[in-house]
Amino acid sequence: MRVHVSPAAPVAFLFGAVTAVWGLSAPAVAADGSRVLFSFQDERIAESSGLAASHRHRGVYWTHNDSDDGPYVYAVDSRGRTVATVTLRGVDPRDVEGISVTPSGQVYVGDIGDNLDGEWPEVWIYRFTEPEQLADTTVDVVRYRVQYADGPRNAEALMVHPRTGRVYIASKETADRAGLYAGPRELTPDGVNTFTRVDQVPWVTDGAFSPDGRHLALRGYLWASEYTWRDGKLGDRRRLPAPLRGQGEAVTYTADGRSLLFGSEGAGSDVWQFDLTEPEEEADGKGNAGGEGSDAETDGDRGKGGDSVDDRGGDTADDASGQRDTTSRVLLGVLATVGLVVVVLRLFRRRK
Repeated sequence: MRVHVSPAAPVAFLFGAVTAVWGLSAPAVAADGSRVLFSFQDERIAESSGLAASHRHRGVYWTHNDSDDGPYVYAVDSRGRTVATVTLRGVDPRDVEGISVTPSGQVYVGDIGDNLDGEWPEVWIYRFTEPEQLADTTVDVVRYRVQYADGPRNAEALMVHPRTGRVYIASKETADRAGLYAGPRELTPDGVNTFTRVDQVPWVTDGAFSPDGRHLALRGYLWASEYTWRDGKLGDRRRLPAPLRGQGEAVTYTADGRSLLFGSEGAGSDVWQFDLTEPEEEADGKGNAGGEGSDAETDGDRGKGGDSVDDRGGDTADDASGQRDTTSRVLLGVLATVGLVVVVLRLFRRRK
């Protein structure tokens, strides 16, 4: 028996393959339990490159665009609607990449990107106070000049510790160069603030401290991890499912610390929520000793069973393995896309 195959069947098949690989029709709830919390409704927010939960306004998140969009920071509610646009007076941003909000309502905006991989002699951080009322407004900012002790570098992750107020930056570089940098105990608007390398990290596009200061979440395009925070350095690590959706450049904890939110660039992009679990506390005393010069944070037990700080040399290999898996997936997507184009062109020629 001869079976008739519609000319559109190969196209439908290949489009399905491309969709599956690239995640173009991703379900609202993923297999790991993560789900879409909201999608950005504001067409101006086309390159969300940072995300931070408000401590003053419940269910509100601050975000900003990548690169030189302008001196704007947007407040978005849990439905993705923009409820306030804040203009930073006197600021001409170069490459804004990160944002962090303290419990006291201080918003730090990191103009820390360097797509030339270390050509800028200094970068900047801007600070303003969260408005008491959510409405479009223009605010004055405090501007901090930033340099790195070991020379200029590209970075996209800005984190402020909720207990100590110390500012950290994670660089976006290859494994042999990427680092976590700590600023002075207090930033000063007078002179240059020198950030010093305190730990090694993978390729990082964003990061955030948990509201209690006991954990630090870091993410890249293809991975995400949560670390315990010990004496101003990274402790035990737990890998997290980072949604592979577009160019992933944002992560933040919800205000209650029970979930992580992941965002990506693109008009109307989704923000995914992943609920965290809290294993039983283990009274092992690790990380509880915080002397002078440390952040004096407790160890926290979420993430136990991950790699220890002394074994994190394996993190790079594990991240590379995960990136190889995702790279294979991306290559498959490219091949499927090329195949789709070829089939469509052939069908078009036949109909001529």
